[in-house]
Amino acid sequence: MNSPLESEALFELGPIPVTQAILTTWVIMVLLVFGAYMLTRRLTLRPTRWQAAIELIVATLDTQIAETTGARPAPYRAFIGTLFIFILAANWSSLLPGVEPPTAQLETDAALALLVFVSVIWFGVRGDGVSGYLKSFAAPNPLMIPLNILQSLTRVFSMFVRLFGNVMSGVFVIGIVASLAGLLVPIPLMALDLLTGLVQAYIFAVLAMVFIASTVADGTSKQSLTENQKET
Repeated sequence: MNSPLESEALFELGPIPVTQAILTTWVIMVLLVFGAYMLTRRLTLRPTRWQAAIELIVATLDTQIAETTGARPAPYRAFIGTLFIFILAANWSSLLPGVEPPTAQLETDAALALLVFVSVIWFGVRGDGVSGYLKSFAAPNPLMIPLNILQSLTRVFSMFVRLFGNVMSGVFVIGIVASLAGLLVPIPLMALDLLTGLVQAYIFAVLAMVFIASTVADGTSKQSLTENQKET
């Protein structure tokens, strides 16, 4: 088992080294895009089993977003849903022999946390504009500006460290047990790793929603309140 802090290139595309994490990430993305296209290309009013399952997932996702942010789920559904499904697929890719989950590598988790950081800025700016988003750092008073900026950076850092630590430790423990006790003994640990992968994907998505919700409360409150008032 390679060190999670090292990324060994499998091959190179010109000057770009391609690691296993990059290759697995692209395979997962292609499969998810292809699967989403195949499952949604023929939606009907009388849903099939697959369509009913997809509608159940979307309804559950909308409920979680609405309960967390207090806003309409539609603007956040695509990002939060894609984030959750990708991390879940990446965590569970460790079930395949010889495949290490991309989320057990620092660069993958850092990229996911960076997406959350950019999305927080995007939703904040889209609500009240650049000036409104920047003013949110001065809440509740201008003396809090340095602390608010530091908080926005450290919470993203904590996101990818938490995901990396939990996924990497699971893979590392299973690798050690398999090398010492054979291939059958780690099966209960692999079942536990599946549960851990699901929980970590859920926690990452919930944290992303919480961070976006804080921006919505500070930066897009006017728009959200207006839309909610119209709906009620």
